[in-house]
Amino acid sequence: MTFTIEWHPQAYRVLRKLPQRTTRRILLKLDFVAKEPFRYLEHYEGKAVYKLRIGNYRLLVDVNLQNNLLLVQLIDKRGCVYKR
Repeated sequence: MTFTIEWHPQAYRVLRKLPQRTTRRILLKLDFVAKEPFRYLEHYEGKAVYKLRIGNYRLLVDVNLQNNLLLVQLIDKRGCVYKR
């Protein structure tokens, strides 16, 4: 079962501003996550979202099991994402 990936507008803007190499790395990892989301995603304590580690970056992802949808809500560096 493959999940569909959707982007929050703010997360998509951040993705477009990242270096091309980092962007490719994130998109490649998301392809793997779409096939087996709970193998890669970890529950983020305190919020109803999951986190995905990709190098120094963290993505906060909302999982909708009814629609097989992954919504990328936030992309930021490791130290900054946990302060939000």
